Amino acid sequence: MDTVEFQHYLPFFAPLLVLQLGLTIAALVDWARRKRTRGPKWLWLLVILGLNTLGPAIYLLAGRLETEDDSD
Repeated sequence: MDTVEFQHYLPFFAPLLVLQLGLTIAALVDWARRKRTRGPKWLWLLVILGLNTLGPAIYLLAGRLETEDDSD
């Protein structure tokens, strides 16, 4: 890919990269703080890290258990 082409597409890719990094960081922080998840924690770590943007979104929507003792 030529440098000129890359600079042309950068405004489109930059927000997607920021979204992906933000979702991944949020999911990892939440995963690390929770004592329990739906299913094995190690499996959710693989989902978060292995499925790019979809993995963190899937974890944040389906993997978290809503319990009162996880809030502290």
